[in-house]
Amino acid sequence: MTTLDPVPGGRPGDVALAGELSEQLASQGVAGVVLSWVDTAGINRIKAIPVTGLVSAVSWGVGMSPVFDTMLSDGSLVSTDLAGGPQGDLRHFPDLDALVVLAAQPGWAWAPIDRLTQDGEVHAGCSRSLLRRLVADLAGHGVTFRASVEIEFALGLSDAPPAQFEPACTGPAYGMTRLVEQSDFCADALAALAEQGVDVHQLHPEYAAGQYEVSVGALDPVGAADRSVLVRQTLRAVARNHGLLISFAPSVVAGGVGSGGHIHLSAWRDGENLHAVGDGPLGMTPYAQSFVAGIIAELPALSALLSPSPSSYLRLLPSNWSGAYACWGHENREAAVRLVAGMVGNRDRAANVEIKSTDLAANPYLALAARSVDLIIGRAAGRRDLRCPAFAAARGPGRRRPGGAERRRARQARHQAAAHRPVGRR
Repeated sequence: MTTLDPVPGGRPGDVALAGELSEQLASQGVAGVVLSWVDTAGINRIKAIPVTGLVSAVSWGVGMSPVFDTMLSDGSLVSTDLAGGPQGDLRHFPDLDALVVLAAQPGWAWAPIDRLTQDGEVHAGCSRSLLRRLVADLAGHGVTFRASVEIEFALGLSDAPPAQFEPACTGPAYGMTRLVEQSDFCADALAALAEQGVDVHQLHPEYAAGQYEVSVGALDPVGAADRSVLVRQTLRAVARNHGLLISFAPSVVAGGVGSGGHIHLSAWRDGENLHAVGDGPLGMTPYAQSFVAGIIAELPALSALLSPSPSSYLRLLPSNWSGAYACWGHENREAAVRLVAGMVGNRDRAANVEIKSTDLAANPYLALAARSVDLIIGRAAGRRDLRCPAFAAARGPGRRRPGGAERRRARQARHQAAAHRPVGRR
């Protein structure tokens, strides 16, 4: 991943590299390159170019209307005083350092993009460029972050009646039977991700009907957001190759346990994990404690970015391990913020914070940028002394179907998030 913003004419070395890659990709049978970005609604939008167009793309970008910054998940368009409408154009520049040949889509490669205006300025709505700049700002304060995004998804049968979900497996939650039922899909998914350089830590059946999870290794925040998009693209292609439907929606069947996109984050300074080398609770340093406190303090506002869809609040319910409670806990999967301590002997490398209220309707760049903004303004960067509240002990028997009072609490959380969300004019 490059740390530089694109520039008209190409980043240093990009034009020569693009020429070499064009020849190399063509020799591998690759016909086209997907230029990928994620909009405000969390949808992966693309344009595709032939490999012969890669030099032009890194030099002058590929055109795209800015209207997609205000496109909703159902395809309808709204406009504000700052964005939307039919006028204007942006240029999309691929990041060649992140280009990957797609193992499950023969003939295609994929690259995330950054967006410039036609005047050569970074587009204010480019969430990837925003995150990269915020990460650089934090590094200027001596702090780096490692992040990963869990990918939960539901597999369904493609011959199910319209608007109905028929799970592609019937075995019990976390059971071996589910792996047997979808053994070929799971093996092909692992092989495709490995071929693309994605280090998978786990692939396993999950709780809900037809549900599985893929957990991947941590990268810098921009790389982690890129990887989240790439993993989903790959799983979708593998599912289609097996005649299956796949959904990353927060709630596939209302009333059941949903799918999350939990974010794992750890802060590092001078090579030390700040969540494991301190004298505070569970080895946290003052910085790490402020980090956790900042997340909890801002959860209502952060929910507008971390759990942004109506479907998010069908998932975000107590007793679903979805992080519905604004608290933190030591390995407490019901808390919105879970401190993952790691195994003894490995805690200085493994300790991290998991934000469980996040789902995959979120734009991963915006979700990670939201935490970076909170850090930079001082809520967790040591410039404001936020004390970590006492952690929450585990409660209840675990996962179960929520009752009416719990649904009302979820509706209240949705309304609080909406109160923090800016609303544009139609």
